[in-house]
Amino acid sequence: MKIINVVGARPNFMKIAPIIEAISQHGNVFEQLLVHTGQHYDARMSRAFFEDLGLPRPDINLGVGSGTHAEQTGKIMIAFEKVCLEEVPDLVLVVGDVNSTMACTITAKKLGIRVAHVEAGLRSFDMGMPEEINRLCTDVLCDLLFTTDRIANANLRREGLPEERIHFVGNVMIDTLLKHRERAAMLPLRRRWGLEAGEYGVLTLHRPSNVDDRETLAGILEAVAVIAREWGRPVVFPVHPRTRACIERFGLEQMLETGEQPWGVWVREPLSYLEFLHLTMSARIVLTDSGGLQEETTVLGVPCLTLRPNTERPIACEEGTNRLVGNDPERIRATMMEVLAAPPPEGRTPEKWDGKAAARIAQILHDMVDK
Repeated sequence: MKIINVVGARPNFMKIAPIIEAISQHGNVFEQLLVHTGQHYDARMSRAFFEDLGLPRPDINLGVGSGTHAEQTGKIMIAFEKVCLEEVPDLVLVVGDVNSTMACTITAKKLGIRVAHVEAGLRSFDMGMPEEINRLCTDVLCDLLFTTDRIANANLRREGLPEERIHFVGNVMIDTLLKHRERAAMLPLRRRWGLEAGEYGVLTLHRPSNVDDRETLAGILEAVAVIAREWGRPVVFPVHPRTRACIERFGLEQMLETGEQPWGVWVREPLSYLEFLHLTMSARIVLTDSGGLQEETTVLGVPCLTLRPNTERPIACEEGTNRLVGNDPERIRATMMEVLAAPPPEGRTPEKWDGKAAARIAQILHDMVDK
């Protein structure tokens, strides 16, 4: 079976790495190609992810870069069609919910190529999120739907997708976390920054709903900074390039600290996967608008406040350590105070988040070849 594995954005790297490794363990049953669409193209950040995760260099880099959703999706489809026509794969495997996921799925299906979606069935039920549109379009077209939890299974059944397409395999991002956890723990980053385990927080922000409006972004940063000062501890903020541009455009730099004070919001450059795992695994609290971080903190046992009104990963709230708080400054402050005043929550690791999700995917694909 010839498989084209597609990555487009940084979160995809953590998901595809264990899959490529698991498939390769089946020997010459499979031929794999890795296609990087270049949707996220920051060279330093992308290079660090490939090195941290031991990923092979992409066989093909489409280099589409940024643009509007339509421009980016169109560029990917045009470029990926040429790859499919030249390589003639038996299967295209896509992960996550970025524009590359949807664009490559549509392209492959129009050429009569089977498609597998890893992380199928996740739903926020918020059509204002571009990712939700990508998820819906991808899942309805795919031949194989690999899910992370039983809530995702139920979503797919409710949408009328055939049972034989749905495969509950677990969470490949957790495969990556468990594999690299010890290695990340040994890094010197906390020591270099003077951070004691359990004595700092972590903040990430990148969604347009949080960073594209000055009042919203300023409110979030002020809320976190006030609590950090009252707590007397820092909240480390590795700033996404897009978020940094918004902070500079809105003139909010004065709300942030560079690290001279032992409290406040400490600004840092984006971190590699291992560095960020090292930081989050010993944090007292994490605040984020990311999807995957809700899952990772659940396994790490770190309280997580999600700065969104909804989540496509409700399992992290039902069984894990995640709480939805939105982006209202008063609610952020109140919830942070509540969490910091209480012992860390005792969440439980969801079913099949055991480091073997990629192996299950590889075995299902192997069984298809045998048939």
